[in-house]
Amino acid sequence: MNLLQAIILGIVQGLTEFIPISSTAHLVFASRWTGIYNGDPQQITATMAVIQLGTLAAVFVYFAADIWAISTAFVRDHFALIRGKSRVGAEEGSGRLSSESWLGWLIIIGSIPIGTIGLLFKDFIEGEGTKNLWVIATMLIVIALLLIVAEKVGSQKKDIKQLGIWDAIVVGFSQVLALMPGASRSGSTIMGGLFAGQKRETAARFSFLMSIPAIGASGLLQLKEAIDILPADSFVPLLGGTIAAAVVGYLSIWFLIAFLRKNSTMIFIVYRLVLGTVLLVLLWHGVLNPQA
Repeated sequence: MNLLQAIILGIVQGLTEFIPISSTAHLVFASRWTGIYNGDPQQITATMAVIQLGTLAAVFVYFAADIWAISTAFVRDHFALIRGKSRVGAEEGSGRLSSESWLGWLIIIGSIPIGTIGLLFKDFIEGEGTKNLWVIATMLIVIALLLIVAEKVGSQKKDIKQLGIWDAIVVGFSQVLALMPGASRSGSTIMGGLFAGQKRETAARFSFLMSIPAIGASGLLQLKEAIDILPADSFVPLLGGTIAAAVVGYLSIWFLIAFLRKNSTMIFIVYRLVLGTVLLVLLWHGVLNPQA
């Protein structure tokens, strides 16, 4: 893999990780187009996971204030809880955690499903099955249809400070769908947030905060394995691709949150439906190889 190939993958990763159109689907095409590693599925998966660390950096930078507030409040409130004192931000004598600490717990709870299932099915996730275009095309359409339903039935009333256990459970299990290629982590979690009654902007913000443990664990685990899997001369290009993913990912976060303040997810739904349908037609007629 050379620097140009890595930067192309980084740009694609940054554009599609947070926009609900499936980063895996587009990275599979980008990896085929650039011809990295001659299509080796393990090496491609390792490359994708490491470049994801760039989009994780984008989340850290964009949500730096939120992350700091959640982290410091979490430590402060639980230390105060152990000492039997009231927490800052909680009602006097109520015994409740502050909203920032509570959000920290919701992120932890919501991350358990994908962490557990991801470890159990790690070998399958890294294999050839997760690059199959039949699966990708099908999941593009399935999540699009579920997003349509979520847009119609969701009450879209909850702000970030109104989230509860139910939100963490629904969004957490929705995030598991992202293990299926073509589903889209952001698409699945935003869909789950809408089903749970969250506002579109709230669903997006919670989705991005929830991505920190998932992307971080996946990227760091693959980074360790990538040292053995990837050729030694690929790490400098990989750094370039990761930086590209970070810059483009930051812009994607900014765009999506601003967009969802005033608009629905319909434009992304239509894109997914069109892309998924076109892929199925091309696969059906043998124009595309589902696995190459």
